Amino acid sequence: MFDPKDIIENIADNVRVTHNPFGLNKEGFNTWWKEVDVPATGDALLFTGLMYQLVPYIKAATGYLEKYEDKPMAKYLKYGKFIPKTVANMGLQKIASQDEKLKTATTLGNMVKILKASDVSFFYDHDLDEYSGVLLYDLGDQEGFENHARFVAKKLQSAGIKKLITVDPHTTYALKVLYPKITGISFEVQTWFEVADLAGKAEHGEITLHDPCFYGRYLEVSDAPRAALNKAGVNCTEINNNGSFTNCCGGPAESVSPKLADEVGLRRVAELQATGKPIVALCPICMVNLEKCGADVVDLSSVLVDAI
Repeated sequence: MFDPKDIIENIADNVRVTHNPFGLNKEGFNTWWKEVDVPATGDALLFTGLMYQLVPYIKAATGYLEKYEDKPMAKYLKYGKFIPKTVANMGLQKIASQDEKLKTATTLGNMVKILKASDVSFFYDHDLDEYSGVLLYDLGDQEGFENHARFVAKKLQSAGIKKLITVDPHTTYALKVLYPKITGISFEVQTWFEVADLAGKAEHGEITLHDPCFYGRYLEVSDAPRAALNKAGVNCTEINNNGSFTNCCGGPAESVSPKLADEVGLRRVAELQATGKPIVALCPICMVNLEKCGADVVDLSSVLVDAI
């Protein structure tokens, strides 16, 4: 295991300087919308929280963390915050998979197609789309999280945003539950699958759904993706640990201990694979960790888009 303090200090410094956990230039990695016909006006802002866009960098960084965990080189991680952000940015861009970047763009593009086909009034503004800071909260940097939350909330409020459509559980929980308590600023927050309304026949006839912890336990919206799937002609083969009793994918632990994340993830993958049905996830972090633990998993959006 890495020293949690080293991890937190690196992430906190990146968020403080660049507003995302990897110290990346947002204009360099949030480019998916350039190839998608996204509405410029609408009632609700599509707010990705940049989580899907960060997946290629999460996978690349986790690979290096796995390589050096419990090795002598691990002690040098604490010096990462002293590397110039421009240098770190170039390094991460180089090691991040282009295939993963394309996969991310396709996933977000599918969500846009689903929202448009569902006659949802929404728009996207890449300048307003920011990382929520939720990893700081998860790792215990309350002060850092609160400062970042105020930055994001005030930016949205200044732009007159009242309604948000979110695409991942971590961002949804931060905006819907944490931000109002910390910033005093509230938005009407719904997930993309809660507003999806597709009546058709998707290609996958039966699947097994992995419920993310935030959706299942804390936000209690697990019925919504199942309802969307059912309307699209897809049945869910359930496992015992689902909904509010879901088991973790292990992903949240990967920044501190990839080994621990794998132990948790392998147990979850065994549960999901036992049904013999295609595994579907609706969280980028879950996707990363379940795949890393050997699961063949697809995003919910790729299943529902077939019903259009």
